[in-house]
Amino acid sequence: MNYEDRDTYGMYRDSGAQEPGPDVRHGPGPEMMGAATLVGNDVYNRKDEDLGDIKEIMLDLSNGTVAYAVLSFGGFLGMGDKLFAVPWHALKLDTMNKRFVLNVDKERLRDAPGFDKGHWPNMADQSWAREIHSYYGTQPQASELRV
Repeated sequence: MNYEDRDTYGMYRDSGAQEPGPDVRHGPGPEMMGAATLVGNDVYNRKDEDLGDIKEIMLDLSNGTVAYAVLSFGGFLGMGDKLFAVPWHALKLDTMNKRFVLNVDKERLRDAPGFDKGHWPNMADQSWAREIHSYYGTQPQASELRV
């Protein structure tokens, strides 16, 4: 299921009343999107391999930004899934295929620091944030490294 399928308000649908021109569009997406429409979106890598789907979006309330997407991978029918906190800026929205792309091989994701649904990490822990960002080759936001 993708963000257009979960769009209960119709914010991503074409209104049919477009004026001529390539830059005319209606609604907030894809630069601004509702969090509830993104949960459940598929995540693929650049090799077009299915890496799972987004189960949760973690907000940093201290600065009002999205910090992580929690990705589910490796289970069958919701059982045995491993969860991964992926830095939000490691994901790219593929508007053509209506999914996210994470630049990581499937085997590397299997070995990524993860957790199960009953044992979430302390995502405010600075050492945990450094480990996650290092693994995905991203830089923590300043607010994630509190003094």
